[in-house]
Amino acid sequence: MQTVVQMVSGPGLPLVGNDIDTDRIIPARFLRSVTFDGLGEQVFIDDRAAGQHPFDQAAYQNAKILVVNRNFGCGSSREHAPQAIARWGIQAVVGESFAEIFFGNCIAIGVPCVRAEPTAIAQLQKLIAAQPTTILTVDLATQTIQANGQAWPIQIEPGPRQMFLSGTWDACGQLIAQVEAIQTTAQTLPYLTWHT
Repeated sequence: MQTVVQMVSGPGLPLVGNDIDTDRIIPARFLRSVTFDGLGEQVFIDDRAAGQHPFDQAAYQNAKILVVNRNFGCGSSREHAPQAIARWGIQAVVGESFAEIFFGNCIAIGVPCVRAEPTAIAQLQKLIAAQPTTILTVDLATQTIQANGQAWPIQIEPGPRQMFLSGTWDACGQLIAQVEAIQTTAQTLPYLTWHT
């Protein structure tokens, strides 16, 4: 079943800082888990230990849209980082730029990462900090993020954008949906047939 992702709406969470890497998002000690269950509770756990982290503040506990700065998700390629963010409750990430592998891992789980100009990011982060209940809307069709009657342009590459709008971002789901065709093809491949 295809899940179209055209629009994500909800409160935002401002996370200020450049080059926030995947080890900060989810430390390496959590990579031993067989499943991704429980990772949402551990997102930014080491940063949160110092207290007053946005992911701990009551005002942001219902946030759906994470607003970040430059080169977010750099570092190792761990897919646990987007999983932890999504399992905490984030459904879209808006930032100045993203590490390529992090971006791809987000697409694989249906979390759009869209870019905006640094001035727009700063305005959004200040708006959310001042009014945490403000509803943001990331619209992939119009390529805008909207809040309080204002709109800022966002960018996402045409391929990923089309995948979200058509519901084809879920590669595993597409394979499962085509299982009969795959089995039919597999039966015709000589190297998959065992002869005695």
